[in-house]
Order: sequence, then C-alpha cells, then structure tokens
Amino acid sequence: MFNELTQKDIDDMMAEVEYRKCVVRKELLEDVKTARAHGDLSENFEYKAAKQAKNQNESRIRYLEKMIRTAVIVSDESKDDEVGINKIVELYFEDDDEVEEFKIVTTVRGNSLKNLVSTESPIGKALMGHKVGDRVRIAINASAGYYVEIKSIKAAAQGEEEDLRKF
Repeated sequence: MFNELTQKDIDDMMAEVEYRKCVVRKELLEDVKTARAHGDLSENFEYKAAKQAKNQNESRIRYLEKMIRTAVIVSDESKDDEVGINKIVELYFEDDDEVEEFKIVTTVRGNSLKNLVSTESPIGKALMGHKVGDRVRIAINASAGYYVEIKSIKAAAQGEEEDLRKF
C-alpha cells in the first residue's frame, strides 16, 4: 500500500483501532449472542445481520492495522505562503473563468465531494510547494492539461480536520 500519511492520520487510525477493539467488538459480540439465543439460525435474519456487522468491524480493524504498518509518514508542515498538507487553496481556473477553494489532504482523507484534494491526485501533486500568484499546469495525461492560478493560501483552522472514523 505505502500510502503517505501524516502522524495525525496514524494517531487517528490507532485511536479508531483501539475503539473498535475495546468498545465496538464487545457490543457486536453481545449482539451476536443475543441473536443466537432467538432460536433457529438458518432463518434468523437478526443473527445474520449481527454476524455481518461483526465481520465488517474485524475487516475494518485489519485494514487500518495494515495501513498503519505500511504507511510512509510525511510532514504536514509547510511555509505559510506555500501550498502544503492541510492548507486551503483558492484557485482560479482559466478555462472555466471560475474560482474554487480546495483543501490539500493526505490520501485517506481525500474526498472530491467535499473539495478535499489528495496530495497524490494530479491537482494535489501539481500544487504542492507553489505560492500565491503562481500559474500551475495540471496535467491530465502526457498531452492534455489545464492551467490554474493560485489566488490565496491559508492554514486550515484547528478542528477543521476530517474525522477518519467510520463507525
């Protein structure tokens, strides 16, 4: 996998693993026991649903542990006037004559519907390290691309980070 993650991403994942192991796992095991006590397991939908929820939790724990084990830790520090992780960037799209705001994040936090752009996406890679006023080419492929101009860069406010947990 070798995803690039910040130390905060790793800490959040470790906290989720701990929560899932200590709290969620016990609750789901209790749900399975309760459903099993209702009788015939072949026609017991509640039992099947409880087992499925338990298995999904175990799968999520394994996924997070693998992400933690194989992650490459990157720094989320950058100069105030430079595009970096956890910076909010206002871009002017020349072709569309529009201005949009994006937050640069690590891969696991990327969400295009919320304008959270991964550092490994084409736009994230192209913007890293640039400053206000820079005109940057975003490559779609070897022969196609488009230009954006960086209008502003600001640090994300504390508490504005996305929660990784998917309870």
